[in-house]
Amino acid sequence: MEKEPITSQGLEKIKKELEELKKIKRPKIVEAIAEARAHGDLKENAEYHAAKEEQAKIEGRILEISDVIARANVIDVTKLEKKDTAIFGSTVFLVDLEVNKKKIYKIVGKDEADIKKNYIYFRSPIGKALIGKHKKDLVTVITPSGEKKFEITEIKYI
Repeated sequence: MEKEPITSQGLEKIKKELEELKKIKRPKIVEAIAEARAHGDLKENAEYHAAKEEQAKIEGRILEISDVIARANVIDVTKLEKKDTAIFGSTVFLVDLEVNKKKIYKIVGKDEADIKKNYIYFRSPIGKALIGKHKKDLVTVITPSGEKKFEITEIKYI
């Protein structure tokens, strides 16, 4: 069983999601299925089929989160020795050399990745390009929209 790196905040987030799925969403969908079943003929009962589909999604997500928690390797970068290396959990400050625009990315696990928050998956093209690099390094990332060049201006373990 391969360990999956995750930040302590990421682990808390998925534990909360798991609790909500088990204590709120699962009981609601069981109730919805029972109600739809009471409406009679299940073959033509759209409510029943939609509820069963939703139940399958919920159960699948519960299994997925449980698996991640079981394989979690919590990495707390605030407790690591301070170095100038981009690693899992670090926050990397960059300048996009093409447009001279600043960017900030936090390198995280799959369940934490959220581009709106600039949390990038460590196995994504940008994540892979940044891992192991140092302050002042030039980084080239192959993206779907072409090649992007960045300079690392700072790395923080926050």
